[in-house]
Amino acid sequence: MITCIFKNYFNTSLRHLVVDSLVIKDKKILLVKRAGKYLETGKWALPGGFVERDETLKQAALREVWEETGYQAKLIKLLTIIDNPNRRHDNYQNITFVYLVKALKKIQSHDSEISQVKWFDLNNLPKASEIAFDHLEIINSLYDQLFF
Repeated sequence: MITCIFKNYFNTSLRHLVVDSLVIKDKKILLVKRAGKYLETGKWALPGGFVERDETLKQAALREVWEETGYQAKLIKLLTIIDNPNRRHDNYQNITFVYLVKALKKIQSHDSEISQVKWFDLNNLPKASEIAFDHLEIINSLYDQLFF
């Protein structure tokens, strides 16, 4: 955990706010392949990232989908909040808000953090070793809520 000492001398641990999106269309889910110098490069992941200071969680989810996939999208609902302090063994904790998002139309290409964007049938996802972080667990745990 990142620890900060504030001017009044109390210690606190910082947590990162993160949004991940289960993007769906025609009974398929959209995954992105991570690129560059980021964690889990070369693995498939849910579109997502850190919430910026000047945006809401919903705005962050739509921005990340837009940036990482090029799709204009519509938020359907918040699926879950993952706040497990033991989720990762790094020196910080991510609080992740997972949204169900419907892809509307592709408007632009993805950004440089992503090498590939691909639609997958839920019965034909990449191998667990090819999926970043705990994103396969997230998909599997929310399977029943994905299609309405």
